[in-house]
Amino acid sequence: MLAGGVGAARFLQGLCRRIDPAQITIVGNTGDDEDLIGLHVAPDLDTVVYTLAGRAGPHGWGLAGDSFLCLDALRRLGEPAWFQLGDRDLAVNLIRTAALRRGETLAAVTSRLVRAHGLRVTLLPMTNARVRTFVHTERGRLPFQTYLVRHQGRGRVGRIECAGAAVARPAPGVLAALRLADVVIVAPSNPLVSIGPMLAMPAFRRALRARRAPVAAISPLVGGRPLKGPLHRMLRGLGLEVSPRGVARLYAGLVDVFVIDHADAAWAPAVAALGMRPLVTNTVMYSPAHAGRLAATVLRALVAQPR
Repeated sequence: MLAGGVGAARFLQGLCRRIDPAQITIVGNTGDDEDLIGLHVAPDLDTVVYTLAGRAGPHGWGLAGDSFLCLDALRRLGEPAWFQLGDRDLAVNLIRTAALRRGETLAAVTSRLVRAHGLRVTLLPMTNARVRTFVHTERGRLPFQTYLVRHQGRGRVGRIECAGAAVARPAPGVLAALRLADVVIVAPSNPLVSIGPMLAMPAFRRALRARRAPVAAISPLVGGRPLKGPLHRMLRGLGLEVSPRGVARLYAGLVDVFVIDHADAAWAPAVAALGMRPLVTNTVMYSPAHAGRLAATVLRALVAQPR
């Protein structure tokens, strides 16, 4: 499964109800990674881990019941404290940063953190190299977390840049996972900044295009808007259609089944015209049970998909 943050993590909760977690390999986005107060922070990887471990905060990120004493102290000392890193969340980031400084790869430390949380899935960062997503707005070239968190996704988006992606190699295991998978699912994540950085790596895109398994992508739009995040503003700023068809076009040639919500059923013929089989179902995941039903529906469609 190709995964961003909150939406992907919620879908994975459902997928783990339908498949043995030990059989699930997740390729996680690292374009959102950021250096904050000297730490290497990996928001999407951590969101997947915390959610599957049953420890995610009420908004889908961070740790439930976390305190922010360190952040408050930093603020009083005059340091920027706009990114909400809780005290227990800091421990994970301290471990990751120390491991990277010792020469461990991001894949190696991510594997250790997954096991430390008692999880049986395989979580691979998309690359061990540094790939950073920048959003270009009237404020200038902004690191993604600055754009999303500090500026709350405001401003007209003129360009999205995946710096380093053109020369980055997928992390060990990523290409093999794509080659050997029985099915591939693209999570209901932002196609521009969560899945886009993966597709910007030439070897990754080639492997996904050459895969033998059927691929399904789940639209992150419901009724023409994302349930979370600024995707609609990003698409509009880039001159792209804010619709399931607009998202499907970003996956043209890579995806066999495109999953849309009942609210967007009228877009099914337009999706089919792009060469993808539209699957209309309930995509809003109010609970892990809803996510489980969505996962079951997607899996059935992939099993039935001609190869």
